[in-house]
Amino acid sequence: MNEVVLAVMAGFIVGILFSFLKLPIPAPPVLSGVMGIVGVYLGGMAYSWVLARFFS
Repeated sequence: MNEVVLAVMAGFIVGILFSFLKLPIPAPPVLSGVMGIVGVYLGGMAYSWVLARFFS
């Protein structure tokens, strides 16, 4: 949980810094970006599950 809080704080600070410097925020569009991250996570979990289930 501590890692999550630190990641949110770091993202918040980067967002403020980029807005202050009038730069585009370095993030994909909200919904598609979040869904991409969820997909990568689920793919990694599925790979681990398949290895554990069928190859051990």
